[in-house]
Amino acid sequence: MKIAVTDKSIVQTSCNTLIVSLYKNTKETTPIVNILDQALSGYLSSIILAQPNCSEFGEITIIYTLGVIEAKHIMLVGMGDKEDLTTDKIRSSAAIAIRAAKKIHSLSIAFIPSDLLTRTNDLQTIAQAIVEGALLGSYQFNYYKTKNTDVPLKDLFLIENNQNNTALLHKGIHIASIIGPSVNLARDLVNHPSQYMTPRKMALHAKEIAQENNLELLILEKEDMICEKMHALLSVSQGSIQLPKLIILKYMGDTNSKHLTAFVGKGVTFDSGGISIKPSLNMGEMKDDMAGGAAVLGAMAAIGQLKPKVNILGIIPCVENMPSGQAYKPGDVICSMSGKTIEIISTDAEGRLILADAITYANKLGATQIIDIATLTGACVVALGSVTSGLITNDVNFCRQVLQAAADTGEKMWELPNFSEYKKDIQSNIADLKNSGGRMAGAITAGLFIEEFVENKPWVHIDIAGTANIEKEDGYNLKGGTGVGTRTLIQLAQNMSQL
Repeated sequence: MKIAVTDKSIVQTSCNTLIVSLYKNTKETTPIVNILDQALSGYLSSIILAQPNCSEFGEITIIYTLGVIEAKHIMLVGMGDKEDLTTDKIRSSAAIAIRAAKKIHSLSIAFIPSDLLTRTNDLQTIAQAIVEGALLGSYQFNYYKTKNTDVPLKDLFLIENNQNNTALLHKGIHIASIIGPSVNLARDLVNHPSQYMTPRKMALHAKEIAQENNLELLILEKEDMICEKMHALLSVSQGSIQLPKLIILKYMGDTNSKHLTAFVGKGVTFDSGGISIKPSLNMGEMKDDMAGGAAVLGAMAAIGQLKPKVNILGIIPCVENMPSGQAYKPGDVICSMSGKTIEIISTDAEGRLILADAITYANKLGATQIIDIATLTGACVVALGSVTSGLITNDVNFCRQVLQAAADTGEKMWELPNFSEYKKDIQSNIADLKNSGGRMAGAITAGLFIEEFVENKPWVHIDIAGTANIEKEDGYNLKGGTGVGTRTLIQLAQNMSQL
């Protein structure tokens, strides 16, 4: 998709579909609507009057212009109340508009960013949101389809007649053109079947990302992990013929700083549950148990291009969790890289085990603060559903930074309590810890297990079990992997760069 800024008037912009925003509860129509209504001899206002619900958010009304203006169609996009217009709504509405335009076989589409200006949305932010929405909303995963009838959009125009504003629009386009494909990369990684997306393939994708974005890369093999005494990670992998990989990507944007933030993403490329095997119904969805790792890979790809003034480690422990005669078992006691011993209550509580060793390795590499992101617990899905990711933290200020980055991107996250009383549930009678505290407060106790390995550094745990995958399209998210967390990690790096 070619993205450009044009200074032509709205009636002279040549495109298949011109997007026009409609707002609820406004006494007067916008200047844009007035111009187009005059050109169409009042036809636009008559359509709006006849369809009072067309200004509801997400509503689409298509008008054929019959050659009166250069655009073949006008697409009225309902935006709801203008006072409630957020950046994320702009992003979602752009995605909805893109998909509606493709249904009428549009090859080119034009937006009017100035029509979305509010007290809180500037032109750069609006341009970024439009382009992100377009790139995310038009995403499709067609790798395994023998017939692909999709006709992609060729051109996206942003109309702006004030030359003083074009630099802002170009900056927004530039950022979105990096972030959108990075999220779609994470989506691709999640959507691939596990027969393809093995730990080895994750490592190969990481190598490509490192080469394309000038990142340092280190991949630890099984023999390296044995030398590092990563027996928690190795235990999870030992039931599978797929060898484990520990991927380390490093971005150094501020060599004068000793501050180093680690993004640690869970990379279980398929989770059968191991000996504590999951029910067969919907087990195929467990290919998405590497969504945290995918988010980190996507974020590192974008950070390498955006070049914020920060230092970031991206660490992804990759394994396959399978049952076999050599798989680890409930009742086993294993030793982690940190030296802490762990009683295995359930082999289906495997993500926290590989994260424990990965976080210990992040500490070894000099991380000064840590974020882990993982499809960790069904308990988080029960607590927060498919709308919101759950957070656990040991540092209020660091958590606020993460929550602010999430809010900036429209990714919903909510902090769960971290009270010391929950820790008794992960105490073991025969080891230092047990890997499951049971069903009650399961999302919290899983997070507290991970906290045992962060060595008192500022830390935030993000549980994306409910948000990594959706069943039907919603705004700029389509059925399948969402790439959740990718934009939050990118935005956090950008925000930290400005501190």
